[in-house]
Amino acid sequence: MNDTWPVAELDAVRRLRVIARTTPAASFAEHLVPAPFDRVWALASDLENQLPRLITDISAFTVTSAAGERMQARARSPLGMRARFDIVLRPGWCLMQSRFVLGGMAAVPEGDATRFAFFGALRIPGIRLIDHALTPLIDPLGAKALKRLTDQLET
Repeated sequence: MNDTWPVAELDAVRRLRVIARTTPAASFAEHLVPAPFDRVWALASDLENQLPRLITDISAFTVTSAAGERMQARARSPLGMRARFDIVLRPGWCLMQSRFVLGGMAAVPEGDATRFAFFGALRIPGIRLIDHALTPLIDPLGAKALKRLTDQLET
């Protein structure tokens, strides 16, 4: 008898895609970026500087504590709203959650390029009931954030 089970491992981008596809009111975008992984991830993982550039609803993002790959941060919106985020950040993987928002980024090298993904979703009670109405509004947001990142890499 063979005691081995089949194993299916997912890279970081595929894991993030699964999270996005199983989360209501989510935006997900991925793109093959013509830049090396180290350069892409160095830019993307600079959360304090990049999140306000990538997400227009964030005017400031401040890391308040860090212990290994776990962090906490505070975000502020242009209208003054605030949120506390719990974050897991490691090479090629970032997953963030606050009381009302879930988001993340993932990257994997593909030759001389990098496959990069961006994900964001609302976490509010009853969101599944209105998911179909929100999708057209939320869906383009990931692509816009991804374009802002790739634009920076081109300069």
